[in-house]
Amino acid sequence: MKDLINEKYLIVGATGSIGSNLAAQLYDSNKEVHLVGRNEDETKSLSEKLGFTYTIADVLEDGFVDKIKSDVKDIKGLAYCVGSIDLKPLKIASETDFNKCMKLNLYSAVELIKGFQDSLKKNKGSIVLFSTVAAQRGFTNHSIIASTKAAVEGLTVSLAAEFAPNIRVNCVALSLTNSKIAQPLLKNTALAQGIAKAHPLKRIGEGKDGAALAKFLVTDESSWVTGQVIAVDGGRSKLS
Repeated sequence: MKDLINEKYLIVGATGSIGSNLAAQLYDSNKEVHLVGRNEDETKSLSEKLGFTYTIADVLEDGFVDKIKSDVKDIKGLAYCVGSIDLKPLKIASETDFNKCMKLNLYSAVELIKGFQDSLKKNKGSIVLFSTVAAQRGFTNHSIIASTKAAVEGLTVSLAAEFAPNIRVNCVALSLTNSKIAQPLLKNTALAQGIAKAHPLKRIGEGKDGAALAKFLVTDESSWVTGQVIAVDGGRSKLS
């Protein structure tokens, strides 16, 4: 008897700009989603709005994968929408800064993927990770986040090769997006305008921009796409 394919999608970092927009876009496509966030009020509010199940978990804490798996065990797709903006000169960047950024963006993603690998394999599933334009372009004070996200891009292509043909793995490389973690930069109007002008499309990204590509990649709409790092960056990586 043929196994039924589970069509539930897991979004980690669900209350952020990308994660919440991805949840809404999957809802509009009649997909089932399980949300994971660390802020209980925000995660519960999004869950109630969209009618999705959820788990409160922090990817920096031990045992977070087991906590998620106690609520959802079988998934079709995984979007790891967790991110950070760690900007400081190398001279004052500490080993702790690098380790925390790597834990948040890389190590915890690896733990999560390992936890759901069997389910994703059974369901011919998809994994979407997130990087930054800074991983491929040199920007001042970006050594922490750029090196970390470059590791995420390396993980993407390595796992795509390892998991084929059963699990697809792709990565969305963003430029600055209007989000909670970007507010320290965007609240300065002059700085925000300058950053927008540095992009050929002359604006800051919105959560829906990156989410639209993530939705394509995490679902079977992109069934012949794997091992790709695709920029959603207003042209920043290639044209300016």
